[in-house]
Amino acid sequence: MAIALVTGPTAGIGRAFAVALARAGFDLVLVARDETRLAQLAASLAGQFGVQAEVLVADLGDALALAKVEERLGRADRPISVLVNNAGFGVKASFSQSDIHDEQQLLDVLVRSVMRTTHAAVPGMLSRGFGVVINVSSIASWITGGTYSAAKAWVTVFSESLAQELAGSGVRVIAVCPGFVHTEFHDRAGMDMSNVPDWMWLEAEQVVEQAMRDVTRNRPISVAGAQYKALSTVVRYAPRPLVRFASAMREVSGRFGKR
Repeated sequence: MAIALVTGPTAGIGRAFAVALARAGFDLVLVARDETRLAQLAASLAGQFGVQAEVLVADLGDALALAKVEERLGRADRPISVLVNNAGFGVKASFSQSDIHDEQQLLDVLVRSVMRTTHAAVPGMLSRGFGVVINVSSIASWITGGTYSAAKAWVTVFSESLAQELAGSGVRVIAVCPGFVHTEFHDRAGMDMSNVPDWMWLEAEQVVEQAMRDVTRNRPISVAGAQYKALSTVVRYAPRPLVRFASAMREVSGRFGKR
């Protein structure tokens, strides 16, 4: 049976990916820091869908822990067919006022871990002629929203570039770019999102359903929701001074595009 590895699967978009993949018949490797929540999720998915769910406790911001995940991705005896790089967090403070340790951790989790896990997974996928890498990025990757936007911009461009490099190989790469999604993300970062209008919110399942459709269509970027399809077109092609102005304005109403 094919196996999918999902980082950050205990809540939100990561959990929705884990459920969708289990429903599709994939065995799972679930990667996160919280062993208790991982074990609960593994038991739930195994009981509901009859799949095997392996738990791998790892903090992706820690190099040694990340190496364990890389080693699992490189195993030939139980190869990984689908990699979902979803783990992430946000820093509430502006860059000039933030703790540099928090900023470094953000880059380690959002950039370094995505690069290293993908690099560990792709050679085996290429040798087998099949594989899918799903990197959860953000609408924020097209605006000027601090180091979070900068990190997600790297994820989006990296995914597009790799998708182009691997075209025709049987290995697909996609950047999933959600906007506001009802998850634990903002609460964990201590962000007050009460002033964001209801029409701007998506559910994690919507994001994942769109992503799965776009994988089958071999699209390098997935954006869920009509409102975000329109908005992403505007911010991707608008003059950069206008994007910077709009980005500054949205700081008044809260962090944008974080899952």
